[in-house]
Amino acid sequence: MPDVKFNKKNTPKTDKKHKLLKIIIILQIIKVDINFMYEYIKGNITELTPACAIIETGGIGYFINISLQTYSQIYQRSEVRLLLHYIIREDAHILFGFFDDDERNVFRLLLSVNGIGANTARMMLSSISSHEIRIAIEKDDITKLKSIKGIGLKTAQRIVVDLKDKISKTPAGNIFISTSSRVRDEAVSAMVTLGFTKNAVEKCIDALLSNEPDLNVESLIKQALKHL
Repeated sequence: MPDVKFNKKNTPKTDKKHKLLKIIIILQIIKVDINFMYEYIKGNITELTPACAIIETGGIGYFINISLQTYSQIYQRSEVRLLLHYIIREDAHILFGFFDDDERNVFRLLLSVNGIGANTARMMLSSISSHEIRIAIEKDDITKLKSIKGIGLKTAQRIVVDLKDKISKTPAGNIFISTSSRVRDEAVSAMVTLGFTKNAVEKCIDALLSNEPDLNVESLIKQALKHL
C-alpha cells in the first residue's frame, strides 16, 4: 500500500492535507478490491427487461444492469447464472451482469479507457457483440466502433489505441453465447477425464461450437473424439 511520509516541519494545515491524501489513496485501493468482490449470482428471474434483470436468491431480489447481448441469452429462462461486476459510486452501488466471460472481460477493458463509463460500455455491448468489439479493436476498425451510438471518432480512436495491446492478452472466454456454457463445460470435463489435455480439448470444442453452436453434449464429445 502506498505510504505518505510526513515531514516534521509540516504545518498543521499541510499535515491535514497529507492525511486526507493518504485516506484517498487507501479508499482507492479498497475500491479496486470491492469492484471484484462479487463473482456471480445464480437465482430465479423475477423481472426482466432488455436493460435490467431482478434475480432472486436467498430471499433477496438483486437489481442487475444487463446489455442486450445478455438479455438475448436469458429472456426465455426462469433461472440464470450471471457473472458480475460491482461498481461503487458516492451516490450508488451498482451491479452489472454478464452471460459469459468474454462480455465481462470486454466490459472491464472498455472501462479502463478514459471517457468510457459503465453505461457507455453497456451501450456498446448492446449494439454489437463483445466478439465484434474485439475484432474491431484488433483490426483498427474505427468505422465499426463509430457506428455505435454515442461513440465519436476521437473516442473510437482512443479505444483502439488504449486497448490494442490489452485485448490480445485478455482471455476471450466462451464467445459462443448461443450455446449453453454448461454444454461446453460438461464436454470439456468429459474429454479431460478421458485423458486429453485441457488446452487441446478447449480449442477443439470451441472450434466445433463455432460451426455448430446448437450441438448437445453427446454430439459434441463424439465429434471432438474424431478430431483429437
